[in-house]
Amino acid sequence: MTTEPEPTRPAPLPPFYRRLRWIAVPVFRAWFGMRGLNVDRVPPTGPVILASNHVAFSDPPMIGAVVERTVNCLARDTLFQKPGLGWLVRTLQAVPVDRQNGGAGLKAILDRLTAGGCVVLFPEGTRSPDGSLQPAKAGVGLTVIKSKAPVVPVRIFGAFEAYGRHRLLPRPGKITIKFGRPLLFAALRAEAGTCSKPRLKVIYQQIADEIMEALAAMDASEEVSKFP
Repeated sequence: MTTEPEPTRPAPLPPFYRRLRWIAVPVFRAWFGMRGLNVDRVPPTGPVILASNHVAFSDPPMIGAVVERTVNCLARDTLFQKPGLGWLVRTLQAVPVDRQNGGAGLKAILDRLTAGGCVVLFPEGTRSPDGSLQPAKAGVGLTVIKSKAPVVPVRIFGAFEAYGRHRLLPRPGKITIKFGRPLLFAALRAEAGTCSKPRLKVIYQQIADEIMEALAAMDASEEVSKFP
């Protein structure tokens, strides 16, 4: 008699991270009507890049609230040096990034992915000024090529209206976080191993653009699964 293999499960969340998530989920649901769609498209284990549009300060914690595994967001390295705040960002598994030293920042991200982490990246680089998708920067393509991790597109709907950069304080709204199918970029990754440097730069931007195309193709309708 054969038995079915048990489904792969994410590693247990760190205790404080788990407790904070218990608080955040009902608050986000009550205030923002938060829902997550197709969350099961995020691999439960192994390295993965969550490539999201960026419209509000609330984007990183909301993505972390709906994903069942530990999510690593980026934070300025100077925050890690502040009393209290430094302890918090470390406990929340944030990735320290030195904005003055792009190489060090990339290494910190790649180290986390190499260790099997789930890292949130914002291809646009900064929050959208009007809620619409902005052109992606080539840096996300560089990270994709260097990491070998699959990329799950993430589109956040409603967060700009609730807490965009034009608002000092958040207001109640309806926020949907939708996850797309993983992108592997196998052909471009294979080409990147042997191509010229000028072509490599084109590949970085092509990957960034294809991620934004995947985000643009997503809408807020429910397809497969819903965050319970």
